[in-house]
Amino acid sequence: MCERMAYYGISTNLVLYLTREMKEGTVSSSNSVTNWVGTVWITPILGAYVADTYLGRYWTFMIASVIYLVGMCLLTLVVTIPWLKPTSCGKNISYLDCDKKPSSFEISIFYCALYIIAVGAGGTKPNISTMGADQFDNFDPKERAQKLNFFNWWMFSIYTGTLFSSSFLVYIQDNVGWGIGYGIPTAGLVAAMVIFIIGTPKYRHKPASGSPFSKMAKVLVAATRNWNRVVPEDPKKLYELSLDDYLGPGKHIIGHSSSVRFLDRAAVRTEEPVSEWRVCPVTQVEQTKQMVKMVPILIATFIPSTLLAQTHTLFIKQGVTLVRSVGPHFQIPPACLSVFVTIFLLISIVLYDRFFVPTVRKYTKNPRGITILQRMAIGLVLHVVIMVIASVVERKRLSVAKDHGIFEDDQNGPSEYFRPPPTIRAHGRLPTAS
Repeated sequence: MCERMAYYGISTNLVLYLTREMKEGTVSSSNSVTNWVGTVWITPILGAYVADTYLGRYWTFMIASVIYLVGMCLLTLVVTIPWLKPTSCGKNISYLDCDKKPSSFEISIFYCALYIIAVGAGGTKPNISTMGADQFDNFDPKERAQKLNFFNWWMFSIYTGTLFSSSFLVYIQDNVGWGIGYGIPTAGLVAAMVIFIIGTPKYRHKPASGSPFSKMAKVLVAATRNWNRVVPEDPKKLYELSLDDYLGPGKHIIGHSSSVRFLDRAAVRTEEPVSEWRVCPVTQVEQTKQMVKMVPILIATFIPSTLLAQTHTLFIKQGVTLVRSVGPHFQIPPACLSVFVTIFLLISIVLYDRFFVPTVRKYTKNPRGITILQRMAIGLVLHVVIMVIASVVERKRLSVAKDHGIFEDDQNGPSEYFRPPPTIRAHGRLPTAS
């Protein structure tokens, strides 16, 4: 929860910091945000590799957490210390009219802090959730059921931290100061590390098991080299290690499956001296099959990921142009509009876990209520509906802006400091062009 609070405490409002403080335009700031967010989500591949091959999940997470904390501390200092942060022109002056541009040093130190955080996130994201899953024994029926609930409440905790960031932290950043707004999640990250370390004696630790990439490569090479060999009808005739080779924590035999059969060639026995690049055990082949079958699912997530990117960039910039006053003395920060996403996620997780799953489970006999594939399909359909609505609203907004001569250009987008006069707001109408 605290780590999510730290990440979303930065990403939710980052596009406005880049616009207002770093004097970047809408296109430039949006690209900077998506480049950083993309890095945050691509470095976990490296973090998972290091954990699986060398350090194990616990130590990879611990080292990455320290890197994460260093980045958060540096970022907090960068937005607090006068000689590190850019000179502000104030909220009422557009970045287009501000001549106080940040220096190369100020830009460099700011992005240096951001990308240190990205490296730290690369080691924490893939390992903390999987380490949580390691605490449950898949071969124990009771713990297997608890594991399903664990991930639902795992998501609940994540979005609790997100809710705090999208509401309280965003308000602090907009109305009190960026230093305090980044300092609070930094302190939360320290607290999270302390709590994690206290639990160390109680954890189940799984050792590093070797690089999954090299194992997959060996299967693909062996299947290619054995392409002309005939796969026996009886899977028991395929090559497999002895039970003794799978003794130890985190090791178990995976039985043969009939899917992706062309990879079975990698397990065809040969009279030649056995080489890891010539013949692979069935368990290793099945692990590779599992990864291959995930490729279409991974590709299917590309488009929803581009959708989510809009909520941290263009949606927030559009929110800046809205009249967000609630009463005479309070105005909702633009980035707080994303809080509605988090609120509905929290509500849906509780309803799904406590009501939907127990009810549907009686009919489907599935411990999850419905399959993960069915959940993804429903989500993708909702994504389509969401973007259709967003497209219609944006077409209307641009039409109104054009008809009334409101400033807008392709490079910088709508002027974020445009505010309709009070009389216009009262009648809900935009001013006509003069």
